[in-house]
Amino acid sequence: MTDVSAVLAEGRRPVGPPVLVDVGAPADLSRWLWLVKWVLLVPHVVVLVFLWIAFGALTVVVFFAILLTARYPAGIFRFNVGVLRWTWRVTAYGYGVLGTDRYAPFTLADVPDYPAHLEIAQPGRLSRGLVLVKWWLLALPHYVVVALFLGAGSSQTVETVSGETVVVDTPPYVGLVGVLVLFAAVVLLFRGRYPHGMFDLVVGMQRWAWRVTAYAALMTDVYPPFRLDLGGRDPARPPTHPTGALP
Repeated sequence: MTDVSAVLAEGRRPVGPPVLVDVGAPADLSRWLWLVKWVLLVPHVVVLVFLWIAFGALTVVVFFAILLTARYPAGIFRFNVGVLRWTWRVTAYGYGVLGTDRYAPFTLADVPDYPAHLEIAQPGRLSRGLVLVKWWLLALPHYVVVALFLGAGSSQTVETVSGETVVVDTPPYVGLVGVLVLFAAVVLLFRGRYPHGMFDLVVGMQRWAWRVTAYAALMTDVYPPFRLDLGGRDPARPPTHPTGALP
């Protein structure tokens, strides 16, 4: 039994970062495949819509489970991590990174030889008090940063103008990741390569967003750092563990 496994068996929080996000450096990317990936992604999008509905419903169940038992149910945890893992692979393949041309597999399980990996250590006891505030109040500063990175869809707000109630539409906007990935795609089309500095920055912003996602989804009590960890390999990963391998 590994040290991490022993810690989990004893019900204590594992030592080290709770969330690790990796993707291999882009190599041998097609100049033109990104032009049609939106079609290739349709089957994944259809499946992920239902998976995320289940994810949301189960997270509500988890909220009450933590309030009552201070534990995240193990079966739900494995499923929800699988949804995040699947989504990250699709993100890395698609327009969230464009970091690989290898088609994302249809599975909740980790695929060791796939370039993109997401790992979340199953927590021991979780705070009953934090579950009430961390997903909205404590995570709020991170939401602002993540919105800057990833953009946001359109929204509607109700305002009172000269005594009359009006609905104000806020148009969607593209975040920094979208702009950088678009620029990288154009460079790839004409020069046949993905700028490495740009890749490192895109993955760093995505890594920040996934840490916040895990925290907001009640999967850890460890507050996400306000730190942009660049590069395909998560800098928080212990050096003794190879990329993609669980400790």
